[in-house]
Amino acid sequence: MAAMAVSAPVGASSCLGAASSAWKGERVEGKLSMGRRAVRAGGMEVVMTATLPPKLQGAGVSGGKPPAEKHALRMHSIAPEKLELFKSLEGWASETLLPYLKPVEKCWQPQDFLPDPAAEDFLDQVRELRERSACLPDDYMVCLVGDMITEEALPTYQTMLNTLDGSRDETGASPTPWGVWTRAWTAEENRHGDLLNKYLYLTGRVDMKQIEKTIQYLIGSGMDPQTENNPYLGFVYTSFQERATFISHGNTARHAKEHGDAKLAQICGIIAADERRHENAYTKIVEKLFELDPDGAMLAFADMMKKKIAMPAHLMYDGQNDHLFDDFSLVAQRTGVYTARDYADIMEHLVKRWDVAHVRGLSPEGEAAQQYVCGLPPRIRRLDERAQAKVKKGPKTGSFSWIFNREVALL
Repeated sequence: MAAMAVSAPVGASSCLGAASSAWKGERVEGKLSMGRRAVRAGGMEVVMTATLPPKLQGAGVSGGKPPAEKHALRMHSIAPEKLELFKSLEGWASETLLPYLKPVEKCWQPQDFLPDPAAEDFLDQVRELRERSACLPDDYMVCLVGDMITEEALPTYQTMLNTLDGSRDETGASPTPWGVWTRAWTAEENRHGDLLNKYLYLTGRVDMKQIEKTIQYLIGSGMDPQTENNPYLGFVYTSFQERATFISHGNTARHAKEHGDAKLAQICGIIAADERRHENAYTKIVEKLFELDPDGAMLAFADMMKKKIAMPAHLMYDGQNDHLFDDFSLVAQRTGVYTARDYADIMEHLVKRWDVAHVRGLSPEGEAAQQYVCGLPPRIRRLDERAQAKVKKGPKTGSFSWIFNREVALL
């Protein structure tokens, strides 16, 4: 998420419709209130509604207005029998999931791609880096900074994985394959933000203090992708997000090469390769769930698609721009770094990857979910085409504090 480092297209948001309805808990000002409890399929489901304390409502510590999650929180929605099924996968995870990790000594490290501070010609190396990066246009820098900021919010993503029932790292050093995976995946992902952060710092093209503030705001805001502590939902989410990050970093690599920065293209490309490997691991988990519990897996897939996949940086804020993420998304859409069409392509990829159209033995609800997810990619494309046709032509720009408030075309 860092498996989840990607900008979300506004088109994807606008064409997917409202999130599916959820049970709503009682709202009590100034605290988290326990909502109604419901037994579903023999399992306990807790529903909560988050309300910020009065002192924090509409104002950050410095007087800003960082965004916050607004939807109701459904928690622990997995039924006991499905939880037991998931827990039975530990042996499978050891044999199938953990091999997707690389030993530390065989991993690349950020320093492999950066000027060597111990070298006598360090300043010459930095000068060469700056000369290469000078050819990168501002809209590209905005996309690169946004992707880097998303990667740097890695603590949030590890926290999210450790909310999932049946696979969380219970102690912080659990020897279970799920605990080993989460920590090692986090360690591999940690290199992405480190590398992009240092590279951008050395270019001298960006306002690092504003970027650092954005990172702090983003981590402080957290994230609730509406996975309900449910590993079925959680691993559908990570499968989608890792595919999205692979696409986004792959596109920034291609654009860097086109603009003449071959080293940056190599950096973005090797990060994309990591994301692809992690995507393969997460899709394996859902593939196994389709094998053992096709109805449960199908309903989970449809549920996440109805909610829409919330991009991990959708709460980004720099202390100034209340619609920073929307502006960033428009630039990513316009430049082709990540678009609504990519969202539809990912959906189509996962439908094919899990052979969703040919899953049999489903309940009536499962069959309805199957029809929904199989029909969604072309629907998204049609809606995006209509939305693009309605976009008013003409210049629309926005300024980004990340690049010293220079203006960039949004549309």
